[in-house]
Amino acid sequence: MNTSSLIRRIIGVFPRRWLTIAVLWSAIWTMPILVGLITREFFDGLEGKPALSLTTLVVIVVAYALGRVVIMVAAMHVDIHFMFRVGSLLRRNMFARILSLPGSQGVQEASGEVITRFREDVEHVEETTSWTVDMFGALAFSSVALVVLLRIDALMTVFVFLPLVLVIFLAERAGSAIRRYREAAREATGRVTEAVGEAFASVQSIKVAGAEKTVLGHLARLNEERGHLMIRDRVLQATLESLFWNTVDIGTGLVLLVAVFRLESGAFSLGDFALFIFFVGSASDTVHIEGLFIARMNQATVSFDRMGGLLRGAPIETLVAPADLQLTGALPDLPESPLTPAGHLERLEIRDLSFAYPGTGRGIEKVSLTIERGSFTVITGRIGSGKTTLLRAILGLLTPDSGTAIWNGMVVEEPDRFFVPPHSAYTPQVPTLFSMSLRDNLLMGLGLDDEELMTAVDLAVMRPDVARMPAGFETQVGARGVRLSGGQIQRTAAARMLIRQPDLLVFDDLSSALDVETEKKLWDGLLAADQNVTSLVVSHRHPALNRADQVVVMEGGRAVSIGKLDDLLETSEELRRLWNAG
Repeated sequence: MNTSSLIRRIIGVFPRRWLTIAVLWSAIWTMPILVGLITREFFDGLEGKPALSLTTLVVIVVAYALGRVVIMVAAMHVDIHFMFRVGSLLRRNMFARILSLPGSQGVQEASGEVITRFREDVEHVEETTSWTVDMFGALAFSSVALVVLLRIDALMTVFVFLPLVLVIFLAERAGSAIRRYREAAREATGRVTEAVGEAFASVQSIKVAGAEKTVLGHLARLNEERGHLMIRDRVLQATLESLFWNTVDIGTGLVLLVAVFRLESGAFSLGDFALFIFFVGSASDTVHIEGLFIARMNQATVSFDRMGGLLRGAPIETLVAPADLQLTGALPDLPESPLTPAGHLERLEIRDLSFAYPGTGRGIEKVSLTIERGSFTVITGRIGSGKTTLLRAILGLLTPDSGTAIWNGMVVEEPDRFFVPPHSAYTPQVPTLFSMSLRDNLLMGLGLDDEELMTAVDLAVMRPDVARMPAGFETQVGARGVRLSGGQIQRTAAARMLIRQPDLLVFDDLSSALDVETEKKLWDGLLAADQNVTSLVVSHRHPALNRADQVVVMEGGRAVSIGKLDDLLETSEELRRLWNAG
């Protein structure tokens, strides 16, 4: 689907708003024709009896000016709301598509590149869509002006509108260069954004390594490259604008030359001459807008292509699909995720689960295990043995090459959609916190009171930490939880998971940043709170292994041993090595 069709679909989502703006801008564009006709009457009146008195002309001009200001204010007001909704629609649809994909497929681009697509590319499409009303108004003006001028002098009319044809030709010829330069500038901006984000996320590592100058030098080089590409993009745009305006000036010169001969021959009145000169100015604006709009459409093609890259195979029409933006009224309640017909967990079976990372051959191979309700299962193994890959494949964050997950005898067809609350909840090795308050990071929109919140906080052994925080639950944690310690980040993520009371708790090395005593309290509290809680945990530490109902030992992507800790310590050399190292 081409850019024009996508723009039309966006307009179709908000037809009344667009039509309102189009009518208002058409009035703004066509109102000067009235001034042109008045000007013609005034100058014709200099050669004879004026049709209108000077006072009448002044009153008309003042009324015209006031009316035009009112219409422009109204048009801008509606236009701003229209652009905001266009941007919101594009961002909402991109985000919805990302959330609908398994975790491994959702976002594969660098975060800086994604930010650029959500910000700059969306804004450019907003503006381009808004410019369609200018084109509608310019078309209305051109149609009326063409009729008026043709009735006076056909040849002169051709010279007035000839620049429009030349500008369209120039803009179309420059289309490929416009798209190429814009894409390069957008990619460079994404690299800078990504580097800045990485630097802020790794402040402590940079300081410890004494790499401040190296990082700043890297940012400087990226900015220099971005500056070069941005300048090239802007120079091309400025060059085209210059060509558009100069083309208009040539047309103006031709109009003046022909007008001299028309006046001398008497075929042209002074009023006719004034009208043509007046329309040349307005036509110049039309020509300029037309050229820039064509250029912006070419740039919008780049923006649509870049945003479409986030859709991961979904048709580009997904970007512009109608959606309820819920921009007015009370905030909607979070949709509840009811249990599926599979019901509450009684038994989870993993059968012959395999996954290989493309191009490496590494992953997991034919892993099978059974998890009973109320059990505590620990997956352990060396670094690179496949522990995290196994968890992610079970949860659907990676798409398995083969194998199935069976919940209470029912095959889980879409694990990425199934293994969410209330069935399951997951805390990864490096939890994600947002630059919000601790309360907002815990609740993520849930409407729970402090008592319910504190229950989960107690289970996660966080009450002392919250008590020491300057604003308690209202404490701002900073980007990615930078104001918290590693252990506090992990326990915040655990509390966030516990608040949702899922059947299956999945922890990926949750205790890696906890001291032994805190980890012991966490597992003790978790198991004491609910005898039916079911946990699937990646860990190599003694507090978790000691509580395990079963231990899964991973080696080279395979589950080489499954059983009780005491039994495996006697039979598994790999587990003995891990136990002694822990």
